[in-house]
Amino acid sequence: DSPLDRFLRTMRFACVVALALACVPTAHARLDPRPVNHLSMHRQRSVDGRASASSFPTAVVDDTAREGVARALVADAEALVADVERLRAEFRAFVSKFGKEAEYAAKTVEEYERRVVVFGENLVRAARQQANDRGSATHGVTMFSDLTPEEFAEKYLGHVKLSSEERAKKRLAANEGRLIENLSTKHLPKEFDWRFKGAVTRVKDQGQCGSCWTFSTTGAIEGAHFVSEGKLVELSEQQLLDCDVGCDPDVPNACDSGCNGGLPSNAMEYIVEHGGIDTEKSYPYVGEKGECKASKGKVGATLANFSYVSDDEEQIAAALVKYGPLSIGINAAWMQSYLGGVACPWLCDAEALDHGVLIVGYYSSGFSPVRWSQEPFWVIKNSWSSAWGESGYYRVCKGQGTCGVNNMVVAAAAP
Repeated sequence: DSPLDRFLRTMRFACVVALALACVPTAHARLDPRPVNHLSMHRQRSVDGRASASSFPTAVVDDTAREGVARALVADAEALVADVERLRAEFRAFVSKFGKEAEYAAKTVEEYERRVVVFGENLVRAARQQANDRGSATHGVTMFSDLTPEEFAEKYLGHVKLSSEERAKKRLAANEGRLIENLSTKHLPKEFDWRFKGAVTRVKDQGQCGSCWTFSTTGAIEGAHFVSEGKLVELSEQQLLDCDVGCDPDVPNACDSGCNGGLPSNAMEYIVEHGGIDTEKSYPYVGEKGECKASKGKVGATLANFSYVSDDEEQIAAALVKYGPLSIGINAAWMQSYLGGVACPWLCDAEALDHGVLIVGYYSSGFSPVRWSQEPFWVIKNSWSSAWGESGYYRVCKGQGTCGVNNMVVAAAAP
């Protein structure tokens, strides 16, 4: 481990210890009589990524203590950044860890120094996010730690931002009465994951192109095709980049524009009208917009229709079980520094959806050290390669509209 890794691990440990000491069991809490090492269990996960800790008693956290821990985490990060030699050493370790030696060897001295500063700013930002995440998520150094938030958004985010009014207009125009809001939730399974049923392809890599909307689209259709045909076929994001330029006449800025962003619902409309989408093998991804070659590819799946899903998260769970993985928009502000665990940010604008991803499952027990209890979570497939997050996946709290996870959900239906 590098000194920074040890430092971040110490911060996380101190946070959990301080919060544990600040916890006062409620009058109705039932304590497990068995001896349990809560801290070690908090760090354990089973093979499939679920928290393996047993249930914990409901508790009340002293807000003053939590705020004190948050201040300490940020202060420690700021102290590290203020030590110039230590910061430079950590930056060199970052460059080596993520294989960026050639990239930085070609930079000017001025640009190199600027990136060291950006890296330091991101260390402090990660510490703030660590302090303000009430779930079990850990935040720290990622492959994106040398990018400003603005650069990160320009290179890796691409879900067109819409206001709540624009989203409502788009739903009304696209649904034609197909809003999914009345599915039965009476017999929903407690936990469900399409990855273990064969409906999810490998984690892909969009590269430095704002094409997340295409991966969110293909993921939903790959799943719908599997549900319908029992076959998992990788589909072409590049076809959508090159060929789909659809716009919604009722929402002027809701257009699909290659690496500059788009919307999965527009892309699904294109696929319905085009008569299908090609296989990844016949129309491979190159990560930049080019000439449309759809006529030369091999159709891998067709789409009968698509529907928006209610923002009720139980309805979203029911739609997931019935239709397959769901295309969603999310606010990715907390994803640049995400390392793993269940993310439950205190503050995350649910209206600012800027990244297209795919819900593939849900579970009932993600440990929350702040509440000292178990909380349900969604499992989300991302498109930043398997080197990011939990082998390319993101876990986020379920049932609270976290980061707008429920505000732009689209289900695909195969013929």
